[in-house]
Amino acid sequence: MLNHAGHRLRVFSASAHVPLLVFRLGGVGWMAGPACLLPERCVALYDLARRGRWDEAERLQRRLWRLNEVFQRHALAACVKAGLELQGFEVGDPVAPVPALGPEARDEIRAALEHAGASPPES
Repeated sequence: MLNHAGHRLRVFSASAHVPLLVFRLGGVGWMAGPACLLPERCVALYDLARRGRWDEAERLQRRLWRLNEVFQRHALAACVKAGLELQGFEVGDPVAPVPALGPEARDEIRAALEHAGASPPES
């Protein structure tokens, strides 16, 4: 499709797992649940890709994968809300029928955020 449409079509990655692949093919952005929790890391990934610093971008993308894996195991809205609360933002539970995450899933999110280099909430 990109070969035929050229500059008339802009492509976004719909998977937070593979934005670099899409960027290398000419993509211009991506939609990512992790960006709700790690906006600075996701902007850094985008900037590295735009500058063609692929090795650094790949290392950063790999650090984000753990969070993507948690998002795949649990409901996206519940993950985002739990992750925001873990970072000090009181956003409440997800809207029914999506249940709030239990302690085990919240621990998975906490570990994934730490792995990605998220800063703990300020006291």
